[in-house]
Amino acid sequence: MITTTKLAFALSIALCFTDSPALAQQPPMDMSQEHMRHHDDVRPVAPVYPRFGRAKEASLGKLLTLDDAQRLAAQTNPTLRQAQAEIRAAQARRRQSSLYPNPTIGYISDEIRGGSVNGGKQGFFVQQNIVTAGKLDKSAKVFDQDVHLAEMEAEEQKLRVENAVKTAFYRVLAAQELLFARRDLAQIEHNYAQVQRELLNSGQADESEVLEAEVDVQRQRLSARMQENTLREEWKTLAAVIGQPDLPQSTVAGDLQQGWPDINEDQIIEIIAAQSPAARIADSAASRAAAEIARAKSQAIPDLQLRGGLQYNNEPVSPPHATGWEGLAEVSVEIPIFNRNQGNVAAASADLDRAQLEKQRIALTLRERTARVLDEYANAKLMALDYRDEILPRSKKAYTLLDEKYGLMLASYPRVLRAQRNLFQLHTEYIAALENVWTTGISLQGFLLTDGLEAPARPAEIDRPIRETNLPMPERSATFDPTPRP
Repeated sequence: MITTTKLAFALSIALCFTDSPALAQQPPMDMSQEHMRHHDDVRPVAPVYPRFGRAKEASLGKLLTLDDAQRLAAQTNPTLRQAQAEIRAAQARRRQSSLYPNPTIGYISDEIRGGSVNGGKQGFFVQQNIVTAGKLDKSAKVFDQDVHLAEMEAEEQKLRVENAVKTAFYRVLAAQELLFARRDLAQIEHNYAQVQRELLNSGQADESEVLEAEVDVQRQRLSARMQENTLREEWKTLAAVIGQPDLPQSTVAGDLQQGWPDINEDQIIEIIAAQSPAARIADSAASRAAAEIARAKSQAIPDLQLRGGLQYNNEPVSPPHATGWEGLAEVSVEIPIFNRNQGNVAAASADLDRAQLEKQRIALTLRERTARVLDEYANAKLMALDYRDEILPRSKKAYTLLDEKYGLMLASYPRVLRAQRNLFQLHTEYIAALENVWTTGISLQGFLLTDGLEAPARPAEIDRPIRETNLPMPERSATFDPTPRP
């Protein structure tokens, strides 16, 4: 049996859904009486708007700030310590390259014979190679470049880790905001499904409409549960980049709407191509190749081999007296007739040519990748600004007006819920746009270096200063679109 309240509610909805010209020509009703009847018989509705920061408000534990995350990463990310270890190794190799060769000491004997006649010579010698043509200095200059490369790689790795932590942090922040927004959408769909059931009871809707509403409820609930998984995944990514995979999950404190990365879109391509650590590393690698040529050319100049010593000569000169102690001295040098190190010189020259071309390749690659990320950043920023300044204000106003009309019995509750649902759905799209602004902006500010767990390159591997993983990770927050059918 239909109650009086449900009949009044169904009548209000039927009146608001009716667009009949005849009804439009009727004289207006007594709004004061109708307003009183509306609030007596129909549920009151208070407008609820989407907002940021609810995860922080609901948190019971300590909040994790970006500064906290960066400080933890500086202490525990293993790649930073790897980079420092590589600097120490390069410095040790540089010291080794400038050390003078060790002397040789040995025993020498000659004309040794036995029997009753004494004779033979026995003694010792010292031998030393004299390095010529400044080979040690030239070798040290090559390894000086290795030290410089290791230091630049450490600086690059520090920037890479900072960018990776910042990117992961804002992904967690966006995932938090999306989780609350998707839960709100699930609740709105639940309210809409309840209205459809009441309309079914009053004969204003059929079972198919109720079933469609219930399907939308399940889709939004599924989306919210999937968002919980996404948030957990993003937190694990952040914890891994920090270097503490067992870091307990907590709420991060930040603001997606304020402090966007400041990118000069007209100059950023030139800035990255000229100032990127990858470009500076390539330039230093070319300097190392030039130093290698100088070292290879010096190898063609032979070193001196000096040898000197004493030996005792047992041969008698006036029996029974022996000849006694005699000195020995040798000086030798290799004659560079066949081997003038010409093969290594040619190879070093080819390496220098390749290093010079590598500088060009890296600059072109940086331009190509920067243009791609810049396009994503520009689109995300355009979308975020349009949502913030145009789309969301209009949607909010439409929802507010419908809520006011509902209070005056001029709009139905389902229309209010649809407007609210549209506002919250646009809010989720706005969050996704903000996330893209942050991730692409951080990548551009950080010279496209975003992988904080890739091992720093060694000088011998320096020919790969640009890595595929430098590009920002693909968007993962909008893989499932639960927008209900109109």
